[in-house]
Amino acid sequence: MLLQRRRARAGARARHTAERTVNWADGRLPVSAGGGLLRKAFPEHWSFLLGEIALYSFVVLLLTGVWLTLFFKPSMTEVVYDGSYEPLLGVSMSEAYRSTVDISFDVRGGLLIRQVHHWAALVFLSAIGVHLLRIFFTGAFRRPREINWLIGVTLFMLALVEGFAGYSLPDDLLSGTGLRIAQGIMLSIPVVGTYISMFVFGGQYPGEDIVPRLYSLHILLLPGLLLALVTLHLILVFYLKHTQWAGRGRTNRNAVGKPMFPQFMTNSSGLFFMVFGVLTVLAAVAQINPIWTYGPYRPDIISTGSQPDWYVGFLEGSLRLMPPFETAVAGHTVMWNVLVPAVLLPGALFAVLYAYPFFERWVTGDHEEHHLCDRPRDKPVRTGLGVAAIVFYGVLLLAGGNDILAHTFHISLNLLTWIFRIALVVAPPLALIATKRICLALQERDRERLAEGEETGEVHQTLAGGYAETNGPLDPEEHYVLRSRREPEPLAPSPKEGEGPHVGRLRATLSGWYYDDRVDVEETEPEEERDGERASALEAAGEPAASDPRTYSGEPER
Repeated sequence: MLLQRRRARAGARARHTAERTVNWADGRLPVSAGGGLLRKAFPEHWSFLLGEIALYSFVVLLLTGVWLTLFFKPSMTEVVYDGSYEPLLGVSMSEAYRSTVDISFDVRGGLLIRQVHHWAALVFLSAIGVHLLRIFFTGAFRRPREINWLIGVTLFMLALVEGFAGYSLPDDLLSGTGLRIAQGIMLSIPVVGTYISMFVFGGQYPGEDIVPRLYSLHILLLPGLLLALVTLHLILVFYLKHTQWAGRGRTNRNAVGKPMFPQFMTNSSGLFFMVFGVLTVLAAVAQINPIWTYGPYRPDIISTGSQPDWYVGFLEGSLRLMPPFETAVAGHTVMWNVLVPAVLLPGALFAVLYAYPFFERWVTGDHEEHHLCDRPRDKPVRTGLGVAAIVFYGVLLLAGGNDILAHTFHISLNLLTWIFRIALVVAPPLALIATKRICLALQERDRERLAEGEETGEVHQTLAGGYAETNGPLDPEEHYVLRSRREPEPLAPSPKEGEGPHVGRLRATLSGWYYDDRVDVEETEPEEERDGERASALEAAGEPAASDPRTYSGEPER
């Protein structure tokens, strides 16, 4: 009895202390307001993990990068190697290269951390790229997420520059070759190219300042910008709520999924450790960037078969495919064979990425908010454009290794170069046409499944002596998704206020091209309309509309 009273008094004191602590913190911090944030719903789907993989790869980059800065020396001062790697003994090299070799062979765990850092960089850029593709193909860039799309594209561009800067720091023969190509790209810019090169390299190439300057960019400026944009990106994801796939109880007015605390945070923490573990295993068993086999950089030597990391491989390919054109204007030589593929083409690609959400909104006239993901087959033109862009990029990436491919498969290098040149022009339009037809065929198949049901694989004999397959009803969830698809009509050729007649006709033509080819489903049945009205009523009452007890529907937002 005495023990029970002591326990009761101890519990009362603990509750009183906890209450006072919460009140004290709530008077100084948004503790109470954060309670609703912790119950924010996050929809579940494997494609939503791509952004998290990019985030956690970035965290691994920061952790390993801080460790590497303790041992790396960003100096181009020439020294003679006398370390433990015997093949390089007595070789002259920069301090940057010497310190990188020392990290690899003389610092305990140094090679593992170096390779974790490099693999994390590749996974980070890959995850950003695939995440952007997911956003594009599902239409998650539409209102109200246009700003987040712009932030994502900027993150990808900064990550490319950050990766190239880190790749160039060891001052080995392979990265030095990349810097030489970068200097040639700078020189190709008319009038100001020479001044840009002198400013970047601190004098004549290679100079003494490029590695220290890249080091400052790599560990300070670019990571700071990336961290700020990632933070802003996550804030907007919270504010605008996460997109979700269509389904029963999932509408533009709610978010159905796991609450942030504790389910989502637990799953996300597990994903972080999985990413860290996979990167560590890759670093342990898959060698990457063995700079000791390349040797230190010398301007008069180039490594045979040198290939950059994949994220700048398309630039290498574009340089190799461009014919040797140049023009002399007023005493200045314009090197089109470098300027077009290495300056104008990347600028045009990123300009298209930045402008596409606004272009699609102008063409389709769609100014509504969208929180449900599109199935790629339901937007055949957008999906076709995306696949065409992937094919265009893939051709450039393969062309960046045309010498390796020609040597491996015993093909003429000139013949392979012309094959890639033709493919760069022909393959993307063919990919667009083929993807559009495949999407329309999948839409037609969806309509047949709605009308006839799902194939069961069971065959029976008819009265006439023939054989027919038995169809069963569709899964209710899938049936709802297929019936919920609705496509707007193309815009009429009437110009908006402030637009000229030619602009209005162009807009109507593009809208017809975007929406005309489609396979519409039948109108919603009254029963389904009642289901939709019931879901809206539940949303208005703030109750979850999903029937799955494992899901959580947040309060109606925005």
